[in-house]
Amino acid sequence: MQKTKVVLATGNQGKVKEMADVLAQFGFEVVAQSEFGIQSPEETGLTFVENALLKARYAAKITGLPAIADDSGLSVKALNGAPGLYSARYAGEEGNDETNRQKLLREMASVPAEARQAKFVSCIVFLAHETDPTPKIAIGECFGEILTEERGSNGFGYDSLFFYPPKNCSFAELETAEKKKISHRAIALAQLKTQFEDSK
Repeated sequence: MQKTKVVLATGNQGKVKEMADVLAQFGFEVVAQSEFGIQSPEETGLTFVENALLKARYAAKITGLPAIADDSGLSVKALNGAPGLYSARYAGEEGNDETNRQKLLREMASVPAEARQAKFVSCIVFLAHETDPTPKIAIGECFGEILTEERGSNGFGYDSLFFYPPKNCSFAELETAEKKKISHRAIALAQLKTQFEDSK
């Protein structure tokens, strides 16, 4: 069966690795937007859904292909949901994963163990074309706690600070294959798959 070519609207190689093989199971041949030389547009949305749609529409417009975009982040209860939409640039536009984690540790330094709840949120959208009026939208959440120091060397982003109680370890201590089964992105992808199956 011929696969449908779709553009994955992200410049984050961690997300590309995490999503491409799962999306292949949908019958998609995934091409990262970087292969078209596309930079992500400015994320001006006020929600994960708005930002994901913005990125997908832009990639679909430039390439003429169906597009899938993920907007995700870490929401920490003690910080009123921060870093939230700004997870990727928490430490500023010039920041990176390392500086973002260091800022989070500083912000959480005085927060007691019983108040360190957090969740990862992933919103994944699919657009058949740029002006698709009925996008498929899936949201996954994964609940845990913020550690007081980094643990593990797998994963990316805030994984080494996110403690996941069901596995008694941080996301960065999980094997990649294991994380792909239980993460917020995995939950959203499973929802998306169900939507595709229901629409056949």
